[in-house]
Amino acid sequence: MITDRAVCVGILIAFALLVSILYVVFGQLTVKKLRKNPKTKDALGLEYVSGWDIINVAQALALPKEWSKKLEEGSLSFMHAKASLLLENTNKFDRILGFFFYWLLIFTGFCSVLLVFFNAIGIFVK
Repeated sequence: MITDRAVCVGILIAFALLVSILYVVFGQLTVKKLRKNPKTKDALGLEYVSGWDIINVAQALALPKEWSKKLEEGSLSFMHAKASLLLENTNKFDRILGFFFYWLLIFTGFCSVLLVFFNAIGIFVK
């Protein structure tokens, strides 16, 4: 018997698989190009772990310009990619790919946490 919880987990696994594919594709097509560009290689934000700059670049391309500007002007600006510079050095396809990757990553993570919470409080009954 297939339960609601199993369906939700299956959908989240499918989204996570899609996110992982988009992560690699976005990293290879866009971020690799930005790392090689002398103007943008130091504008990709703080890299906590290897590959974190891919998420920084996707965030810079996905957030509205006003939000990105606030992040660039804040006291923690060194942690974030410089959206204004990245927008000048990417094409429309790069921006669309970054937008879909970033928001699908955020959606999948949020829904995964929500699923764990709902399971812990007993929303899903056997």
